[in-house]
Amino acid sequence: MSKKRKPIVAIVGRPNVGKSTLFNSLAGAKISIVKDTPGITRDRIYADCSWLDYNFTLIDTGGIEPDSGDIILSQMREQAQIAIDTADVILFMVDVKQGLVDDDSKVADMLRRSGRNVILTVNKVDDFKKYEADVYEFYNLGIGDPHPVSSSNQLGIGDLLDEVVKFFPKTEDDEEDDDITRIAIIGKPNVGKSSLINKLTGENRLIVSEIAGTTRDAVDTNVRHDGRDYIFIDTAGLRRKKNVKEDLEKYMIVRTVSAVERADVVILMIDATEGVTEQDAKIAGIAHDRGKAVIIAVNKWDAVEKNDKTVNEYTNKIRQILSFMSYAHITFISALSGQRVSKLYELIDTVAANHAMRIPTGVLNEIMTEAVAMQQPPSDKGKRLRLYYITQASIKPPTFVIFVNYKELMHFSYTRYIENRIRDSFGFDGTPLKFIIRERGEEK
Repeated sequence: MSKKRKPIVAIVGRPNVGKSTLFNSLAGAKISIVKDTPGITRDRIYADCSWLDYNFTLIDTGGIEPDSGDIILSQMREQAQIAIDTADVILFMVDVKQGLVDDDSKVADMLRRSGRNVILTVNKVDDFKKYEADVYEFYNLGIGDPHPVSSSNQLGIGDLLDEVVKFFPKTEDDEEDDDITRIAIIGKPNVGKSSLINKLTGENRLIVSEIAGTTRDAVDTNVRHDGRDYIFIDTAGLRRKKNVKEDLEKYMIVRTVSAVERADVVILMIDATEGVTEQDAKIAGIAHDRGKAVIIAVNKWDAVEKNDKTVNEYTNKIRQILSFMSYAHITFISALSGQRVSKLYELIDTVAANHAMRIPTGVLNEIMTEAVAMQQPPSDKGKRLRLYYITQASIKPPTFVIFVNYKELMHFSYTRYIENRIRDSFGFDGTPLKFIIRERGEEK
């Protein structure tokens, strides 16, 4: 069974209409900073949410700077375009207290023409009776029924989510062919993502230029190599503008989340001339959080002066900064000259196979029994941890359930020890492993 892609829901709207407050209500945590200054939305702009039996990724497009009306409108259009390009459902938010304004109508036109699923969300409706007539005014936007909510008071949120999930695909499985490996190529702007896809596909399909962010839209490229089919998802899709470093990073993250969500394998590109950075770690975290198979491709390797220690030094630095993904496979390439690029196909096949590997239960239990005999499980206040049974629950990523007597005694370090023993036996190069600890008697 193929792994279903989580739908993406994006919130779009003018400054100060309450996008971040709604985002936090739905995400169940204070993730965005909420202040009265427009454009204050920072940091985490995506969160995994669930409603009823549906899981989805919520994106807060936020971050419009209040320089002038023209700039606000152009940035809103930019945001709306990002949402149109990446989201399955768009929550277009307006403010009942400010009423219908010209910018709302202009963005509504754009959303209407896109043909996407748009839910008109009228915020700050603290009293449904009192504001009823004001809510009706928004019918003039021509994008369907207005849905009244109060993000800060959590009113109308359930009804809104009921509307959202109506647009999600009903089928459990992806319609797309499961045999095709999907690869998202992610990384900072100008790290060489388009050049790499051009080399892998053997033709200039994507515009490559020295200006960061010249690739306008995320492009899926189908490739047949040695009789196998692959789909490469490019995440560039950024345009460089004055003073939008903050927004640029935000758009990059929105695109990255969207692409990673659809991929089996992620190639994280790092610029060898710059070295591994905090921004690389932030981008890598998106793939890690979603349990994808990962290859780290250090690009522009031909431009680095090398001696016999360079590869080791680089590898150690990457392992240090990206310590949370010690499983990732590292390779050194040059997308421009093509150095070691053809080897990437073998690597993709290997990590994709590991990501989908199943281990028989009997073999897993043998490994666990041996591991426990070699290193006693921890004990606390006279209680000793006992591991009864291990089984693999799912793939992509391989997920294991361990049944124990006391869950709280199963420390992270002992879980890591069991993981390492499984990796010693099966490798699992390039893929994260997930462990769920249950006490006996817990069915779910």
